[in-house]
Amino acid sequence: MQNDKEKFKKDFIERLIQFSVRIINLTEELKKEKAPLSIIDQLIRSSTSVGANIVEAKASSSKKEYTNFFQIALKSANETKYWLILTKESFPQIAERVDWFLKEIDEISKIIGSSILTLKSKK
Repeated sequence: MQNDKEKFKKDFIERLIQFSVRIINLTEELKKEKAPLSIIDQLIRSSTSVGANIVEAKASSSKKEYTNFFQIALKSANETKYWLILTKESFPQIAERVDWFLKEIDEISKIIGSSILTLKSKK
């Protein structure tokens, strides 16, 4: 059972890394579309923050601190959704491509939210 849990964690972190890489690639396309650099910057910051906080949680010194990192990651995921929606609305020519990112960040948010609920119930 522990092996499955560790594999899930490893796979989830890899999923977060790949999401960040794909966001960075998307922002290269946004630069070509003449998107404002402020949107590009915020999209990169918020999306990469999700994975960074999940990884940083591993080094926590307490369960409370660990949970806090997950809560920050969830907030960053919600912010990422905002910037993706803004991107989709502002650049309809890439709206279909942005839909994949919205679906992915929604799934990531659900996993993080579920983890937070589990952590809080184990007090």
